[in-house]
Amino acid sequence: MVLDGYISELLYRYNCVMVPGLGAFLTQMKSAVINTSTNSFYPPSKIISFNEQVVTNDGLLVSHIASVENLSYEETLTQVLESVADWKGKLKQKEHINIADIGELWLNNNDKIQFQPVYGVNYLTSSFGMSSFVAAPVTREVLKSEVEAIEEKTPFVFTPEKRKEFSIRPYLKYAAIFLLAASASLSALQFYNQNAGGNDIVQEQAQEQVIKRIQEATFFDLEPLELPSISLDVLTTSKQEIANLRVHHIIAGAFRFRKNADKKIRQLKRRGYNASYIGTNRHGLHMVNYDSYTDVDEALNALRSIKVKDSRDAWLLSSK
Repeated sequence: MVLDGYISELLYRYNCVMVPGLGAFLTQMKSAVINTSTNSFYPPSKIISFNEQVVTNDGLLVSHIASVENLSYEETLTQVLESVADWKGKLKQKEHINIADIGELWLNNNDKIQFQPVYGVNYLTSSFGMSSFVAAPVTREVLKSEVEAIEEKTPFVFTPEKRKEFSIRPYLKYAAIFLLAASASLSALQFYNQNAGGNDIVQEQAQEQVIKRIQEATFFDLEPLELPSISLDVLTTSKQEIANLRVHHIIAGAFRFRKNADKKIRQLKRRGYNASYIGTNRHGLHMVNYDSYTDVDEALNALRSIKVKDSRDAWLLSSK
């Protein structure tokens, strides 16, 4: 039985989820945090911790699983204890137990269970929809203060202008400029009129050619060309054949580091699955599958079986 999803569901509603025979996962409120060095803002959240000293079965986890799976309490408790025994066996073999959306368990040198929580999931329901963000620092203008500082240090000196005596030379200069401008305007107007007349003649000739072509196309009866007939054979492909052209992968997980993906492949192969590495997705995560199928019905049947026996989080990826 896969306990990860059931523990995760209860952590949203309760501050303590006890796993019989293993220990208890505890949550504690954490206030919003502002990191002034990086200008990062983090919403309120719950911090997850683990205590292996709490071993008394409070019945919360077993009762929840029994109601979801529609099983008896005794049968559910037996399956939970079997899963816990499997986890403990792996821990004694110095393996790390990755609990989805919760954290990682392993044994230290003193055979004490160590726990590293996952920080990507916020179990505080009142903070739903909130995420961390980075705010750019506000830069204020200091131009005004800089100008005022310059004005205080730099004096402004005004020198009076001397009155000039009357002279006729400036008026002669202005008259010469006016005559040059008038002459240039007349030359430009004459050039424009000449070019405009030439353009009108060219436009009239082009219009006559267009009218002549339209008349030829209208009043001359041309016999149409006879084209040979073409027969096309259309190949139809059924939806089932199209579906069979794809490869259907049952995804076991996507990992940020390749070494974790390889570790997952070894675990699945020990369970009897034909697991393999199928590359990275558009987010750069390394994807691992349980198996691959070319028949979509066979893939769906295998997916349903894996969801019941191994992982409720398995899903189907189809690709060409």
